[in-house]
Amino acid sequence: MAQRIQGTEDLYGGYMRGWQHIQDTARELFGTYGFDMIETPAIEQVDTFVHGIGESTDVVRKEMFRVFSGALMERLIGAGGEGGLKAKQRMALRPEGTAGVVRAAVEDKLVSQGAAPVKLWYAEAMFRGERPQKGRLRQFHQVGIEWMGAPDPAADAECVIVLMEYFRLLGFDPARLRLRINSMGDATCRPAYREKVRDFIIAHAHELCADCRERADVNPLRAFDCKVDHDREIMAHAPLVTDHLCDTCAAHYAQVKCYLDEAGVAYVEDPTLVRGLDYYTRTVFEVDALDSGVGAIGGGGRYDDLVELEGGRPTPGIGFAVGFERISLALAACGGSLETKPPACVYVACAAPEQRDAVFSTSLALRRAGVRTEADYQGRSLKSQFKQADRLGARLCVVLGADEVASGTATLRDMQTHEQVRLPLAELVATVSQRIS
Repeated sequence: MAQRIQGTEDLYGGYMRGWQHIQDTARELFGTYGFDMIETPAIEQVDTFVHGIGESTDVVRKEMFRVFSGALMERLIGAGGEGGLKAKQRMALRPEGTAGVVRAAVEDKLVSQGAAPVKLWYAEAMFRGERPQKGRLRQFHQVGIEWMGAPDPAADAECVIVLMEYFRLLGFDPARLRLRINSMGDATCRPAYREKVRDFIIAHAHELCADCRERADVNPLRAFDCKVDHDREIMAHAPLVTDHLCDTCAAHYAQVKCYLDEAGVAYVEDPTLVRGLDYYTRTVFEVDALDSGVGAIGGGGRYDDLVELEGGRPTPGIGFAVGFERISLALAACGGSLETKPPACVYVACAAPEQRDAVFSTSLALRRAGVRTEADYQGRSLKSQFKQADRLGARLCVVLGADEVASGTATLRDMQTHEQVRLPLAELVATVSQRIS
């Protein structure tokens, strides 16, 4: 029997309605802030992610799924490697959403020089070759926003405000969430700071893991994101970025905090917060679900250099992403759920085969009126049809028998109270629609 790949899930029933709910909530909230939806291909050129995420990151080096056609795979085996491939032949499944959206904005000229900023949101599946565990899947789902063309610190604050409001609408108690913020500086001040962190890592190399020692030469700031507890304790004593910001970055960061204070958004400053991807500059933020055992359920930051790295003109950008599966786990730990009730439906029961045509036409009329309608297609007895209606969660059952069809009426049965009323077929659709709504 064919089985799904480890680290993936089937979305159906209440779980699928949860994924739909998180999208519907995003559509309504993000729309009020002027964001339009975008969908990018699940498959992109490898360079799309290397440019922004960074070749030194675990995402690119270890977790990104590479994609080859069967014919190309045979060619690679024969050639002993992919060195001769063109850029368009080097493909990968998207491990995160920002790089693909920025690539689309550049290629489709969504951010013209001097034009109004572009504001986009997405809800898509992502893919990473991680070791499957709770909250970490090989195929997972994220909702995110990307805002390009707005350098103002107010944009940073609004992104954070939208994120926290989104969590509130999904059912989180704000008191059980912790928002952490930081500034990572920019091209003016970060190079000197990176050298200070590099020197610190080299001085403590004998105490740090092999990955952190390697990061000293590749990307020292990534050592702050190490998952080894002992290493995290050591890095807590490393130079702090907020002590080495240039005047412009310091002023930007201060203004972001002022806006958050004005909006009444509680936050904790965490100078060790660097996020996991190389494209971040200045403001970064992350939200943890306290006492859930899940950890971070969303985060983001500013990426003022990414558009240029993807081939566009220098354009500031900022955004965030949240994980559907992690949010589901965190809400469950707090006694909540993303799952919504099945939509109300009506069941049209057929008393005998002779009334099958009447059931067909009645079901059609109800569906054309926007009423979710089910019926029997297996020749069940009337008693079995009532049982099926219960299993489907039908609120009403329309019964069509010989007497009803002959008199141009229908029996309408309330599946909860079991009360029944007979009414003219001409009034059925309007009556059902009103009671369902």
